[in-house]
Amino acid sequence: MLRVLPKKFALICFRKEIHMSTQKDKHIFGLEQVRAIAPYIGGRPISEVARQFGLDEAKIVKLASNENPLGIPKSALKAIELAAHDLGRYPDSNGFELKQILAKKNDVSDEWITLGNGSNDILELAARAVAQKDDEIIFSKHAFAVYPLATQAVGAKAIEISATPENLGHDLNGMLKAINERTKLIFVANPNNPTGSFLSGQELDDFFKQVPGHIVIVLDEAYNEYLSPSQRYDSIAFSKRYPNVIVSRSLSKAYGLAGLRIGYSIACPTITDLLNRIRQPFNVNSLAQAAAIAAVQDDEFLKEGARVNQEGYLQLTQAFQEMGIHFLPSSGNFVLIKVGDDVEAGTRVNLALLKQGVIVRPVNNYGLPEWLRISIGLPSENKAFLIALKKALGR
Repeated sequence: MLRVLPKKFALICFRKEIHMSTQKDKHIFGLEQVRAIAPYIGGRPISEVARQFGLDEAKIVKLASNENPLGIPKSALKAIELAAHDLGRYPDSNGFELKQILAKKNDVSDEWITLGNGSNDILELAARAVAQKDDEIIFSKHAFAVYPLATQAVGAKAIEISATPENLGHDLNGMLKAINERTKLIFVANPNNPTGSFLSGQELDDFFKQVPGHIVIVLDEAYNEYLSPSQRYDSIAFSKRYPNVIVSRSLSKAYGLAGLRIGYSIACPTITDLLNRIRQPFNVNSLAQAAAIAAVQDDEFLKEGARVNQEGYLQLTQAFQEMGIHFLPSSGNFVLIKVGDDVEAGTRVNLALLKQGVIVRPVNNYGLPEWLRISIGLPSENKAFLIALKKALGR
């Protein structure tokens, strides 16, 4: 005879079963270091903010993700239109034509080039290629969020070095002191995101000389194209002089290809061979390759972007000075500003800006809850942000 349990008792049993299942699954699914990873959160999309606050998408200003305010180059759009006709076929897994152009541009052979699905891909490939559980990876506090994520993903130990107090930048001497027999990889961002701090070529050279040759160094130059002429140095020469140096570059920022996800690295063939062994076979799609081939040869677009960025930087920083807002000098296409002294300041001002249709980047996850990162936009976008900021701060 079938016995029907009381509804209340059945519910208790059901909840207990779910709890036991959850407890059991926690130990079955996923590596411990993977479960510990806090997923990367990008800048909020315009459409999402419009839905949440009932705003007109066309009137929203997004200065959150360090995107190029000029958008994608016209040359790249034309290349995409042509490449779209052949999308029924797989992309060139080796990226032959793009590698040839990048090799020529950087005065290396194509054996020195690795293509990535954004420069994030390169950073993660480097970690996977040289580090594993119980190894150590060194990077700076307040540096790019992908460094700790890549470290956790391979089960290595993150060694975070305190930032320099004056500009929240890299303490290279502190990094050198942290090196031991378990150190396998060092991440150095130049310029650094989100602080905008910059290391001179001489500082980098002195650092590279002192790092043991078996430790790989990733010189992350996602914002390299925004450096002023007086700041420029030959990072490719570093990779030739020091076989343990990987130079990582992005086409998302200055080249306007953020939505296509493409980056690349330059390193000696021994390291490049390792990266290519573990990357996905078709990690850079056909449209991205076609657009990149056009964009990296579009010198006029690059020059125009640098001009807009420099003028926008002056527009924003002059206004910050007039408003008495503390900001850090930046060598990228963004500025970090302090909007209060309490730990809720960044969240509070960010919400006030969102309600006005302005999207910027809170940096709580970088350990900077009092600050906001502002991408440099077009003059009209910068102006709209400054008006909204005054209102958000009650000025």
